[in-house]
Amino acid sequence: MTRDRKIRVVVTGGAGFIGSHLCEHLSGAGHPVLAIDDLSRGRRENLPPGFPLETLAIGAPEIGARLRAFAPQALVHLAAQVDARRSLEDPVFDAQVNILDTVRLFAAAVAAGVERIVFASSAAVYGDPEEIPTPEDSPLDPLSPYGVGKLAGEGYLSFFARRHGIAGVALRFANVYGPRQESVGEAGVVAVFCQRLLTGLPVTIHGDGRQTRDFVDVADVARACELALFGRPGVYNVATGIETDVRTLLARLAAVLQPGAPPVHGPAIAGEPRRSALDPSRADAVLGFRTTQELARGLVRTAEWFRDRSREAR
Repeated sequence: MTRDRKIRVVVTGGAGFIGSHLCEHLSGAGHPVLAIDDLSRGRRENLPPGFPLETLAIGAPEIGARLRAFAPQALVHLAAQVDARRSLEDPVFDAQVNILDTVRLFAAAVAAGVERIVFASSAAVYGDPEEIPTPEDSPLDPLSPYGVGKLAGEGYLSFFARRHGIAGVALRFANVYGPRQESVGEAGVVAVFCQRLLTGLPVTIHGDGRQTRDFVDVADVARACELALFGRPGVYNVATGIETDVRTLLARLAAVLQPGAPPVHGPAIAGEPRRSALDPSRADAVLGFRTTQELARGLVRTAEWFRDRSREAR
């Protein structure tokens, strides 16, 4: 596929946080897009009025018929159980959605004639890596069932690509943040902090607050997904390569939303790495992707979105 070609794309999780931004981005570039979302966490209002949306779970029996009717050239699979902490409490549910339903979706997509699948993987596949920023060829040792499921998804994508001759791209997202974010998932801390600051409730910091994450703007992630639709198949980190600790994150959000009660420190969460930042150099060299959104500006934009939404809800 060449970038000047307009292709038909299905985006699962298309009414969700990342998916809605991607749908808007691809549609704005002239690609016909169908969003598929069961609206368990996604919201219809995240998409423009009239945007094509099938309200459907990815594991539903009719998913194959819906794909064949749209006849996509590409699938971007974002729909997932995204809460790593829930995966620790209910690994069976996590495996049902993130492994079994993903395999069913891949099989249905191949049967519908897709030429390429882009799969949203995660930094969670690395576990607690020794090398920071972490390159793609680092050891894979996930700490949670969520990470195990994402790694399994990569393996099944590789299988379907070899078996059926399609192009497969796995994108290992760092901690994605931005407008429309919900307070669950790997970067949900941004949404949680914003909501607590706006209500004046104390913010809970798990551990000492020195744990780090690599926060990448959702606008950059949408661009990375588009580049993956046309670039060389493979596995790529989608990240900034920069560590930001939780205390710094809270301070930057509080500077916009005004600090509320002093933060409360709780116990560290089991199954979460102490440090995390991903090496973005392969995506830069091969896909031509590098982040453009600086964290300080992105957090201001995100905090202002939460503030505006809070005012509208009053």
